Amino acid sequence: MESVLEEVEFLARSENRVAVLTALADQRRTRRELEADTDASQATLGRILGDFQERSWVRKDGSEYIATATGKLVARGLTDLLEILETECELRGLVRYLPTHAMDFDLRHLADATITTPTQTRPNAPVKRLLDLVGAAGEVRAFSHAFNEQNLTVVERRASAGELSFAGVLSRSAIEALADDPELRDRLRSLLDAPDTEIHVREEGIPLAVTITDDTVHMLLRDETGVLRASIDTDDEAVRSWASDTFDHYWRTATTLTPDDLDQ
Repeated sequence: MESVLEEVEFLARSENRVAVLTALADQRRTRRELEADTDASQATLGRILGDFQERSWVRKDGSEYIATATGKLVARGLTDLLEILETECELRGLVRYLPTHAMDFDLRHLADATITTPTQTRPNAPVKRLLDLVGAAGEVRAFSHAFNEQNLTVVERRASAGELSFAGVLSRSAIEALADDPELRDRLRSLLDAPDTEIHVREEGIPLAVTITDDTVHMLLRDETGVLRASIDTDDEAVRSWASDTFDHYWRTATTLTPDDLDQ
């Protein structure tokens, strides 16, 4: 294991080594082409290529250098590791709030996600991000343990105007919280009367707050006390597939909410 870690350290100590190996794994190159691609000097390239040839990661063919099968293997593994670490750095401050037990996809699919966090001047920034997405969407599906007033207002207004189709699965506690407030109850009733709208109620809890706006999946992240910490949204295909499958599961295991239910 020590020798393996030494090889990892050998690569990790030099950005130029990483750049040269991944470049050659992509396609054969001359030293001049490598110099242009990596900005490494010819002297540095000479040392790197010599080290790689000693390890049989690279071979020379005329004036060009080519990654061997094992060189490509190392490059692929290195690329995977770099992508994992890049994603981890992005999510490091949020991982404690992610409902990972209910997220059936590789976290690397969040590598290009948009992360929105509250600031001193914009404490509601994560919700504002959600409202912007909902305000521009033609179709919205949601499954959540809560339905905040701002989101309900935007969804009700656009659905009532025929600008939006909405399907939601809410926990029983979310519905009860809305029904306890006369103004919010009326707004929810108006949403139920809107065209192309249907809401289901799930008796069991929903450990997530997920909204699918057209092709974008948005998640609100709260801590154990309910304080909003961040939001994440992405149009990654694997995350969309997970969100759609999860929505369908909750939809099938919930009952339809009617306006009369709000008076009970």
